[in-house]
Amino acid sequence: MNDAAPAPTPAPRRARVRAPELIGKGGWLNTGGEELSLADLRGKCVIVDFWTFCCVNCLHVLDELRELEGKHRDTVVIIGVHSPKFVHEADHEAVVDAVERYGVHHPVLDDPELATWKQYAVRAWPTLVVIDPEGYVVAQHAGEGHAHAIEKLVEELEAAHEAKGTLRRGDGPYVAPEPVATDLRFPGKALVLPGTGNFLVSDTTRHQLVELAADGESVVRRVGGDGAFKEPQGLALLPDGRVVVADTVGHRLRTYDPATGAIETVAGTGKQWWQGSPTSGPAREVDLSSPWDVAWWQGKVWIAMAGVHQLWTYDPEAGTVQVAAGTTSEGLVDGPAAEAWFAQPSGLAADGDRLWVADSETSALRYVDSDLAVHTAVGTGLFDFGHRDGAAEQALLQHPLGVTALPDGSVAVSDTYNHALRRYDPATGEVTTLATDLREPSDAVLVGDDIVVVESARHRLTRLRLPDEAVRVEAVAHRTQRAATEVASGKLRLDVVFQAPAGQKLDTRYGPSTRLLVSSTPPALLSAGEGAGTDLSRELELNPDVTEGVLHVSAMAASCDDDPANEYPACHVHQQDWGVPVRVSAEGTPRLPLVLAGLDG
Repeated sequence: MNDAAPAPTPAPRRARVRAPELIGKGGWLNTGGEELSLADLRGKCVIVDFWTFCCVNCLHVLDELRELEGKHRDTVVIIGVHSPKFVHEADHEAVVDAVERYGVHHPVLDDPELATWKQYAVRAWPTLVVIDPEGYVVAQHAGEGHAHAIEKLVEELEAAHEAKGTLRRGDGPYVAPEPVATDLRFPGKALVLPGTGNFLVSDTTRHQLVELAADGESVVRRVGGDGAFKEPQGLALLPDGRVVVADTVGHRLRTYDPATGAIETVAGTGKQWWQGSPTSGPAREVDLSSPWDVAWWQGKVWIAMAGVHQLWTYDPEAGTVQVAAGTTSEGLVDGPAAEAWFAQPSGLAADGDRLWVADSETSALRYVDSDLAVHTAVGTGLFDFGHRDGAAEQALLQHPLGVTALPDGSVAVSDTYNHALRRYDPATGEVTTLATDLREPSDAVLVGDDIVVVESARHRLTRLRLPDEAVRVEAVAHRTQRAATEVASGKLRLDVVFQAPAGQKLDTRYGPSTRLLVSSTPPALLSAGEGAGTDLSRELELNPDVTEGVLHVSAMAASCDDDPANEYPACHVHQQDWGVPVRVSAEGTPRLPLVLAGLDG
C-alpha cells in the first residue's frame, strides 16, 4: 500500500490552433505583385493587423507598430489585412491610395469580402493576431496600446524558435511601390489667406503645408517639410492673422505665421491622450489625440478630436485646453455637450450660433448650438450609410470628412466616400447633391460664387461653380458588411478577455486597474447590465421585445512590469471600443467573448 500524496494534476495544455490561411479577393499590395501564403512566411514571427482605413484607432496602431517593424525587421513580418466597414473601402483603388496615404511599409492583403476576418473570428477594428514561426496562433489583441506586449512576446518567440531551429532570419516580403510625382499628395484641408487670396493647403502625406497661388495650382511655397508637422489636417485663421494647424499624427496644435514663417506649438505634448489623462489644463501640458480639424468659434479654437470622439477647445488668451463635448464613447447620441456621443468628428465649420460637425464614422452631419447642446441634422448611427437625398431624417451620407458654411445659411458637406459634394438646408430640412465624380473630397472653401474642393485622392484643388439646381443621383442605402452575432434571448454573459503580457501584472496599487462600460442602441435592447464597472465580465439581460441592435462595449486595463524591486515600474494602458451588431435568435450563443489581449480559453 502506498501512502504517498498523489502527484498534482498538471494544468491542461491549451490546444494549439493552426493559423487560417490569408485570403482576400482584392489581392496583395506592397509585394511587387507576388501572392503570399502562410507557408511563405514560415520561420517568421507574423503579426496580422486587421484594419480599415476609415478607423482612426487603426491609424494609431499603424504608428505603434513602426518601431517594432524596424527593430525586428529580420524576424518579424507584419501583414495588414484590410477589412472594410464602408462600401467605398471595398474599392481596390481606394485601398491602394490608403496604403500610400498612411505610409504602410509592409504587405497588405485586400479582403473586401471579409473572408480572412471571418476565419480569424475578428470582432473589432483594429485587431492584431500573432502567429509563431511554426504557423500557430499565440495571441490576439484588440484596440490600441499593445505594442509593448507584442514586442515582449516577439522576443520570447525569437529565443524559443532560435533554440529549436525553426526561426528564419532575413529580409521579409515587403516591396516598396514606385513614388509618384505630384505637387500635392493626399491633401486634407484648405483655407484662403487674406490679402493675397492664395490657398494654404495641408499636404498631409508629405507632412507639410503648401501655399498655392489664387489659381489653385501654382506652388508659391512649401512650409514645414523639415519635420515640423506629422500628417497635418485642419487649418483655421486666428484673429491675429496666424493659422492654427491640427497636426494630427503629432497630436498637437501648431501655429504658422504667413507673415514671418514662424511655426510654434500652442497645444499638446506630442504624446497621445489615454483614458485617465488630464482633460483640461495648460495647453502645452495636456496630451491630445489625433486632432483632425479646427475652427474659430465663440472666441476659442474648437478642435475635432477624432482620436477620442470628442470636441475640445483651445483658448489662446488663457493658454488652456479642455473637453467641450463628448464622453469618449463612440456613437450618435444628442443632448447636452457633456453627455453627447460622437464618432470620429473630422470636419468643423462655424456659422453664427452654430458649429457644424462632420461626424465621419456615423456618416452624420451634426451641430453644436450656442447653448452647447448637440443636435443631429443628418445621420442615424454607426452602421447605416449611403447616398440618398431628400428629407434629412431619411437622407444618407457615407463617411463625410468636411463641412463648409454657405452664405444662405445652408452647409456643403464633403461626402468623402460617396465622392460627392452634398448640401443641407436647415430652412427646408432637405439634403441635395451639388456635384459628383469628385475623388474623396475632404474639405471645401468658398471663393466668391465658386466653391473650391480638396479632392484628396486626386491630389488637387478643384474649382466648381455653385449650381442653381441639384444633381440627380439614384438613391443607394447600405449597411455595414459585418454579420450580426446571433445571441440567445434573456441572459447574455459578456466576457472581455484580458491576459497581462509576460512579465507584467494588473496595476492594482491605487485600486482597480480595469474598466468596463456597456450600453446599447437602441437603449431598450438592454433590460439590465448597462453602465460602468471594474469587472471585465458581466451578465447582461436582453429585452425580449427588441430582436436586434448594437452592443457598445468599452474596456480598459492597465498592466505594469512585475518586478518587486522596481519602485516605479513601467505601466501600459490597453483599451478598445467595440460596436457589436447582435440579433436575438433561438440558436444564439449565451456568451459573448471579446478579446482585449490574450486568447479566449
